[in-house]
Amino acid sequence: MAEQIRNLIVIGASAGGIKAITKIIEGLSQSINAAIMVVLHLSRKSNIGNISEIFQRATNLECVVATNNLLIEKGKIYLASPEHHLLVNGPVMLVNQGPEENRYRPSIDVLFRSAAVHYGNQVVGVVITGMLEDGTSGMYAIKTCGGLCIVQDPSEAEYADMPRNVMRKIEVDYMAPLDEIPIIIQNIVNNPLPPKIAIPDELKVEADLTEKLMSDINKLKKIADRSDFVCPDCGGGLWAIKNDPTHRYRCHTGHVYTEKLLQDLQDLKIEETIWVSIRMLEEKRSMLRMLISRKSQGAGNESNTVFALEKRAQDIDEHIKRLKSLVVKLADNAENDNQSA
Repeated sequence: MAEQIRNLIVIGASAGGIKAITKIIEGLSQSINAAIMVVLHLSRKSNIGNISEIFQRATNLECVVATNNLLIEKGKIYLASPEHHLLVNGPVMLVNQGPEENRYRPSIDVLFRSAAVHYGNQVVGVVITGMLEDGTSGMYAIKTCGGLCIVQDPSEAEYADMPRNVMRKIEVDYMAPLDEIPIIIQNIVNNPLPPKIAIPDELKVEADLTEKLMSDINKLKKIADRSDFVCPDCGGGLWAIKNDPTHRYRCHTGHVYTEKLLQDLQDLKIEETIWVSIRMLEEKRSMLRMLISRKSQGAGNESNTVFALEKRAQDIDEHIKRLKSLVVKLADNAENDNQSA
């Protein structure tokens, strides 16, 4: 473990994150006895160098794009690149292109879980503006390993999902507006560390699987139970992670989903399948109408054939209407589920 670091501050953000992170880091002291690591959900085409420059203009702390095996030093801010997970392993950071977690790479949960396992009570987790649930499982790992948790006040967050979901699952240590978070961080760094506690074995195992890009079925059995579901990305069997408040599922390859995201993806797959069926039925209907037109104009008595074809076309019309109605109902149900979540 890096002796020069008193605390490891890990920050996770998504939509609205650039402006929010800027506000936090501009309030941190240049002499802070901590390293800061940031995971921000970005598109794969985002230029992390430009974002680093935006942050650098707001702080005297050095902003660095994370690279594999780079030494973690106090007074520096390390940024995860698009399409790369950021993790820690003692005094150095790890960067890899492992499987997506919650459909994100980099994933906030991946960084937070890794930091919790390696730094325990020295970790301070911060979740701010963003959509969906990334960060909740990672914050649970930080709390379980003796670290401290801060969330942005959801009422002032540009996107409230992420901080609100953390608060629903975990008893956070601080909930505050953005301009107070740097003050809280400074106070934590200046005060004695929380009590050191044992790191749970299941978190060690999961962090190890992620860090080493392993597909060890025997290790997976130690932390999860086989479920009846399959991975939406690779089709492999999903395993339900034990003792996790977000009810996560992990496949043998390493894809990870919260229960809510898995449900949303199932709805999406069903909807996609129905639209494919509608397209195929519409093609069949077009073919029947072409045949009806040709036979109606042809010589000979083909009225029985035309009648049969028209009946089939009408039946297909009814199937299309019912399927489109089903899509609407599924969308309404999904919206109601999201509002009640």
